[in-house]
Amino acid sequence: MLINEILAFLVAYWPVVLVASSIAYLLRNRYNRGLNKYPGHPLAAYTDWWRFSDVLGRRAQHTHIELHRKYGDIVRLGPNVLSFADPRAIKVIYGLNKGMTKSDFYPVQQAVSKGRRLQSLFSTVDEDYHAKYRRCVNSAFSMSSLVSYEPLVDNTTVTFLEQTQKLFCNTGKSCNFSEWLQFFAFDVIGELTWSKPLGFIEKHEDVDGIVAFLGKFLSYAGPIGQMPFLDLLLEKNWIKLSLERWGFTKTVFPVTKFALDRSAERYSEMQKIKEGGLVDESSGRGVDLLSKFTQAQHAHPDFMTDTQVLTSTISMVFAGSETTAISLSSVFYHLLKHPRVYQKLMQELEDGTRNGTIEDRPNGAVSWAESQKLPYLDAVIQESFRMHPAAGLILERIVPPQGIDICGEHIPGGTIVGCNAWVLHRRPEIFGADVDAFRPERWTDAPPAQLKEMKATMFQFGAGARTCIGKNISLLEVYKLVPSFLRRFEVRLENPDREWKTHNAWFVRQLDFNTTFRPRPLRATV
Repeated sequence: MLINEILAFLVAYWPVVLVASSIAYLLRNRYNRGLNKYPGHPLAAYTDWWRFSDVLGRRAQHTHIELHRKYGDIVRLGPNVLSFADPRAIKVIYGLNKGMTKSDFYPVQQAVSKGRRLQSLFSTVDEDYHAKYRRCVNSAFSMSSLVSYEPLVDNTTVTFLEQTQKLFCNTGKSCNFSEWLQFFAFDVIGELTWSKPLGFIEKHEDVDGIVAFLGKFLSYAGPIGQMPFLDLLLEKNWIKLSLERWGFTKTVFPVTKFALDRSAERYSEMQKIKEGGLVDESSGRGVDLLSKFTQAQHAHPDFMTDTQVLTSTISMVFAGSETTAISLSSVFYHLLKHPRVYQKLMQELEDGTRNGTIEDRPNGAVSWAESQKLPYLDAVIQESFRMHPAAGLILERIVPPQGIDICGEHIPGGTIVGCNAWVLHRRPEIFGADVDAFRPERWTDAPPAQLKEMKATMFQFGAGARTCIGKNISLLEVYKLVPSFLRRFEVRLENPDREWKTHNAWFVRQLDFNTTFRPRPLRATV
């Protein structure tokens, strides 16, 4: 009887009920667990649709900078989301044993194979799973492993330099430098992972549409990650995944297909490693990551499965190429926009060649060890990382149920919190009053205490236990290619007066970065 009366009321007064329910929902969001005391965009407190639309606008990094400069160190980005600008928050939000977990933003970026999600180190939200997984593969990404990877990077670097000469220097054609550097990063990942380049440089094309696919995938993941339930409706819904598992449909990511094909080519070799362990034959080429992931499977058969080996190789393509290409583009762009810096770096390279710091190789290549003896090169790269970090959104974490104190504020459990590298890297009390200016000298002139604080605030690779595991590989690529390329070619902007455009698809890609190249003499100055 009561149910009938309620239904009759709802039918008769549904417009009033709908309006009242909507108002109640919005007010509940606004005053959610006391988060209304934190300022932000007027709409952010009421609905996540605001941050969805902001990220969809592809310039969220600038929105975050502007909001923090207007409202201070804590800004509300959504009904349950707070962004922190104070560098002291890094140790709390991303520190060890703080009870923080990743939000549902990350599973949106999981690849799919045969209707099943592939949990990578980056995308999993299970901290125990992450810890076990990382222990299995951590040694493959250690700084000591760089020595074994350098010959693999050298192979691609030599090809890249020769193809640049052939395709652009010899023809005078303009180069889409951001794309060309992405081709380099993809082929390096191919060499490092499978001892086989993907063919981007040699063919000068987007092989199998992988670059285009990755761009679309990240453009989807950025905004959808602000409202992850949408992914469960659009791409990873139960019906779609079930049909794939049952074999009625077959959707394979291009990156997944490539990884499967490359692994299949070396099936017998990997079976030997899986059964008997890895034997380093000291061939001089270096041991690739597929071999090391399979070695991890041999050492940890109770945890490391074929699926996890596949996921590890896919992750290398997804994360390892995009972020490194963005970093390389940032270095070259800022050099070209600041001729004084460009000339000063070239002088360091010339002096290094003259005094023997850099071996005068016929192809202009610079080794990792040599690059570490060039302080101004390091300053240029660090300043480029500061000005244009790859990630353009906050790295989300969920506060544990009991809540936690961050920068003097008690944040209730369940709140999503995070920092944005673009905001942290522009703290004037850390980096100086001219934080919006590209000035590498801030890294060479800073007193030791300030330099230590600057390095601790740098967030381009994240922080804590979830720091990017491929950090050392990315640094190897950047520190080798930049001096090698500058020694070999004179680089010029095609349109010096035009600013590039950026596209924040979660990682902030660069567009309209077109250059021309001229060969440089490779003999040492006597």
